[in-house]
Amino acid sequence: MSELTWLAEPDLRRPLVVLAFRGLFDAGNAATTAVEWLAERHGGRLLARIDPEEFFDFQQQRPLVTIGDDGRREILWPTNDFIGIASAGSRDLVVCAGYEPHLRWRSFGRYISDVVQRCDAEMVVTLGSMVGLVPHTRPLPVTGSAANAALATRLGLGNPSYEGPTGVVGTLLDLLDAQRVPVVSLRVTVPHYVPAPPNPKATATLLWRLEQVTGIPTAHHDLDEAAREWQDQVSVVAADDPQVVGYVRRLEEQYDEEEPLPSGDDLAAQLEAFLREQRPDGDDESD
Repeated sequence: MSELTWLAEPDLRRPLVVLAFRGLFDAGNAATTAVEWLAERHGGRLLARIDPEEFFDFQQQRPLVTIGDDGRREILWPTNDFIGIASAGSRDLVVCAGYEPHLRWRSFGRYISDVVQRCDAEMVVTLGSMVGLVPHTRPLPVTGSAANAALATRLGLGNPSYEGPTGVVGTLLDLLDAQRVPVVSLRVTVPHYVPAPPNPKATATLLWRLEQVTGIPTAHHDLDEAAREWQDQVSVVAADDPQVVGYVRRLEEQYDEEEPLPSGDDLAAQLEAFLREQRPDGDDESD
């Protein structure tokens, strides 16, 4: 019996699948919060769900007990739900802000691949966040990569170069690449001295880069005020410790010496051209 349950038939326009998972590569919950933001801002409907029973050690990822306003008690299990979104852009979305499973990663990846195939998705985008040596006072850098060399060249992205322990996204990228599904990974770097959630600045940065690459409206500017407040609060706390102030200043100097990120104003157009070339008949389906 399949642990993937379909609750509605997908009826979407040339969708992209956007994924993020709480776990090793979700520092400050910035990536999963970005995907949740998309679902909340655009609305959507639940398409499919992966049952958590066989994928989680509930002593490590314990379910939560909540009591509603009506006094009813409810158990909240770690979920991996796929939401279909009718986007205001040229294509729709399927999003999942889930949890990295503890067990059976290959089976879990195959279920996600099934979602990609059944939704007839043209591409998958994974979002992540990681701690690094960046100051909270500067724009947070986003690293982008694509295993498909032609796609990486077209968008000015790197090829995957990370070596070491990986997360479920790493294994998923390997599976989708073998199936010739285009995948782009976007990862924002979070200051290592402020790793705890929430981090609206990192979330807004990921949403900005996602919109820049795909052309999907993300309403990231609506997070600008929260991002400024977060930065100001961190600065106030840091100001109480001269050593932290000096450390942040050194990070700023190092940051300012590096090359700025490319503007990428035409990235969405380049992506559309790439995906159009990938269609077997080469037809333009944007009409």
